[in-house]
Amino acid sequence: MPEFVFNSFVTLLVVIDPLGLAPIFAALTRGYPQKRKRETAIRGTFLGTIILLIFALAGDVLLSALGIGIPAFRIAGGVLLFLLSLDMVFASPAGLRSRTVREQEEDDFGQDVSVFPLAIPLLAGPGAITTVLLYTGERSPAELGVFITVLLFVLLLTLLSLLLAPRIMGLFGETGANVLSRVLGVLLAALAVQFVLDGLQASLA
Repeated sequence: MPEFVFNSFVTLLVVIDPLGLAPIFAALTRGYPQKRKRETAIRGTFLGTIILLIFALAGDVLLSALGIGIPAFRIAGGVLLFLLSLDMVFASPAGLRSRTVREQEEDDFGQDVSVFPLAIPLLAGPGAITTVLLYTGERSPAELGVFITVLLFVLLLTLLSLLLAPRIMGLFGETGANVLSRVLGVLLAALAVQFVLDGLQASLA
């Protein structure tokens, strides 16, 4: 169980990337009053949490309805997360990451960004949804409860990161955030490969 908690925490932390969201959120809400920034962060995090919880609780039903086995999903999910890790390490968006900060500023400035792009796809994007489905498939009620607790904790960290975005930007700067994102990308690559190996092992057993 401790290994499950650690692996799920690290994977969610890397995929959701609370610190990496801080500069994007700061750019999206530039010019907003402090109250509106706070409301946007809370609303966006709440909506993203609801979406991920739905996939966490109904993931098995969804996969069963589609006729997809857990081993197959582990392999496919591992491949997707590996592509996401390459995106993070080489900073070359491959379709699983959101748009750049400049593009977000140009398209979304002055609009309500709590639903799009904050809740979807920054919080509840393909990577996060895939991770949730991977960790909740064929789990015992106890493991599911532990995972949901870890998920809520990571989302709480994300909310704090959004609320403290100006201070985080002052502390790390854009360069520091980019370096951290690349280091986390390497860790995610290793976890993604492990997902593929687990899926292959389960399918051949």
